[in-house]
Amino acid sequence: MYKRSVINPSHLESELFTRCSRRCELCAGTDELRVHAVTPVTEVSAERCAVVCGACDAALDGADALDAASWDGLKDAAWSTVPAVQVLVLRLLPRLAVPWATELLGQIYVDDDVRAWADAGAVGSSSRDDDGAGGGHVDSNGTPLLEGDSVTLIQDLDVKGANFIAKRGTLVKGIRLTDDPACVEGKVNKSVIVLKTRFLKKA
Repeated sequence: MYKRSVINPSHLESELFTRCSRRCELCAGTDELRVHAVTPVTEVSAERCAVVCGACDAALDGADALDAASWDGLKDAAWSTVPAVQVLVLRLLPRLAVPWATELLGQIYVDDDVRAWADAGAVGSSSRDDDGAGGGHVDSNGTPLLEGDSVTLIQDLDVKGANFIAKRGTLVKGIRLTDDPACVEGKVNKSVIVLKTRFLKKA
């Protein structure tokens, strides 16, 4: 689980509040604004921080599902060009568990380093399997994945080299875990392919 890291860097506050026009960069609210350093914190800079309101900040602590009705602001925040905001959006959307959030998650394009940053601090990134071993394989909701589990694709995936698109909703049975916690192997259209866990939901 990622943990909240709220800081008060006076040398950044002016720059950040100007960037966001004194509005929460997740919901556009204006109450109890504060600077949030997005974990894991490697440096304190404008790109590594977001301005969030008190309500959004409180939600960043947990792993529970969120009330989608309170998070319409993510529909706009998803298109932010600020890396820290992109990371928070990528971590929050899977917790909404509603169709529009799943679709939006599939539409977002971010740089690979931003995606890796989001994965590094995502809820469940340090989850263990049932035997207590540090497997690290989790689905888009942070649910641990075990050898032999069945998963469902949460978006269409263009399978390179196989000339087909694995459709959203496809059930993949009997997955195999790989050495990379971000990937599993599964059979789709009679072809064994590597699947990114961020595009999967445990069935």
